[in-house]
Amino acid sequence: MSLLNRDIAPLPNILLDPIVIAALAEDLGRGGDITSDALIDADHISRLQLRPRRPGVLAGMDVLARVLYHVDTRIHLEVHRHDGEHLQTLDPIATLEGPTRSLLTAERTALNFLTRLSGIATLTRTMVDQLEDCTARLACTRKTTPGLRALEKRAVRLGGGINHRLGLDDAMLIKDNHIAAVGSITHALARARAQLGHLRMIELEVDTLEQLEEALVTPPHAILLDNMGLEDLRHAVTMTQGRCLLTASGGIDAQRLREIADTGVDLIAVGALTHSAPQLDIGLDATG
Repeated sequence: MSLLNRDIAPLPNILLDPIVIAALAEDLGRGGDITSDALIDADHISRLQLRPRRPGVLAGMDVLARVLYHVDTRIHLEVHRHDGEHLQTLDPIATLEGPTRSLLTAERTALNFLTRLSGIATLTRTMVDQLEDCTARLACTRKTTPGLRALEKRAVRLGGGINHRLGLDDAMLIKDNHIAAVGSITHALARARAQLGHLRMIELEVDTLEQLEEALVTPPHAILLDNMGLEDLRHAVTMTQGRCLLTASGGIDAQRLREIADTGVDLIAVGALTHSAPQLDIGLDATG
């Protein structure tokens, strides 16, 4: 477990609550949990425990707490493991005690968040471990689930990765379609600099060494090397000579990660961290 990962703050409730409320409303529909209401007495109390069914990295405990809060404030949450911690099979994550109806109403929504986010953190940690002793860092992309970006980006950080852009508004990324519309890389960079705020960065996407050469006449803060082979990545590092950050991107999987890092790039952007991470199987079961 990394202390750095444990130090990542929970997301503020003002961000979490609209997401959680929408998810609960989707599940409750027009009539609520008709099964639990029909079968279980209102005063029945249960004690349940969250446990992973395979090893992984935990993420989403902040969301879990808000799900329980919005379903029933009488549910008591006793936390045994924290976000960013590595879990072994059947490690107790948390114990939940309260009205049985409410616990069962919250169960699926809570697990949907927890298994999804822990899966992202787990895949990220698996890939970060391959970069041990490398200078390159692993970054996620904007290929996130609509509405869940803040949660998924935090899960990447809990797994040891870093975030690329959070959205369209926090940095400029000039891509091929921008360049096609403007006419050239040189013109695109000039227009971007004319509008740039003093605290913002410009990143430019290139997919050939010829484009890189044009960009390096007046380099931006960062250049994204899109779908380049290993030889071109090595040439790009040599050509740039540290004048700006270099990010390798495009169809990168775990099998190619280390050899890409060895080319000397600064960052490796992997969309699969958020769009293809398998869920971490976590169960909520009655305690003995």
